[in-house]
Amino acid sequence: MNTLLVLLSSLLWWVLYSSIGALFIAIIAWAVLRWIERSAVVFNRTYLACLLWMMIDVVVIAVVFVRSGAQFDAAVMKTVWWRVFMVANMLLGAALLWRLVPRIDARRIKPTSACLAVAVIMLVVFGAVSSLLG
Repeated sequence: MNTLLVLLSSLLWWVLYSSIGALFIAIIAWAVLRWIERSAVVFNRTYLACLLWMMIDVVVIAVVFVRSGAQFDAAVMKTVWWRVFMVANMLLGAALLWRLVPRIDARRIKPTSACLAVAVIMLVVFGAVSSLLG
């Protein structure tokens, strides 16, 4: 019974932390997509794409931490595993935004718009992480 409660609690915290992170990322992505598409995009679909992206990221980051000894420092960011994860993460984010986010006229956003949104998100995240670690 204790194991079941631990797993249920972990699942709830996973969803909670992912949704908090996805909100900040969705606001950035929504603003960038509105600007680059020159049309309104649907925010709740942007949030859904970012939520799925964050939920997958949390699991993959946990795997990278377990693989690297479960300690986050500057050395982790120099490993091959981290670089592979970052490239796959950006591709996943661009694919999710491209496939899930429509414009207000029900057309899909362009793949280049999704890539730019992911690039801006990664720029903000890298700036925040480097200011915290530096």
